[in-house]
Amino acid sequence: VAALLAIFFGIILGSIAALMRNQLPDRLIVFFTTLITAMPSFVIATVLLYLFCMKLGWFPVSGADSWKSFVLPIIAAGIGPITQNARMTRSSILEVIRQDYVRTARAKGIAESVITTKHVLKNSLIPILTMVGAGLGTCLAGSILVEMIFNIPGMGMLINSSIMAKDFITVQGCVVVCAIVVALANMLTDLAHAAVDPRIKAQ
Repeated sequence: VAALLAIFFGIILGSIAALMRNQLPDRLIVFFTTLITAMPSFVIATVLLYLFCMKLGWFPVSGADSWKSFVLPIIAAGIGPITQNARMTRSSILEVIRQDYVRTARAKGIAESVITTKHVLKNSLIPILTMVGAGLGTCLAGSILVEMIFNIPGMGMLINSSIMAKDFITVQGCVVVCAIVVALANMLTDLAHAAVDPRIKAQ
């Protein structure tokens, strides 16, 4: 869920920042993404736990008893990849906007919405998809500390408890599962590249 949220909100925020370059939304998004990128996931998780659990009491402090128990861990694990995807989306769209075919389309009088959807966004997806595939690995790595902070019985907690107990067989099994998930994500990313770019599909 954190990875899906990172894809959705990351692309939206990056697109808004690029299409409104040097305006207030762009500056706010750049400031926000720069600030969050400098903070590790366990710091974000600790801040969320203190504010929304201990002070406001909106969510449970630990456990996995209801859907409320997963809201803050998902945010803590996904907010880092969101900022990475947003920064990459912004850079990619700004690079495509400067291309000659975009200026030619504008000179022909094509509507700006058509230029944005059919020319700019579509041709800027290659580096965005690469970052999206790498973001899944970031979510997996960050989930270990996040699950420890929120006391969620997931694979992160299993890896940590196995390390503390020196159960190396279980640790190896968890690492293999994580490696398989990341490899599948990279494979899907390559297939998405071929679907987006006909030149890759032809090769």
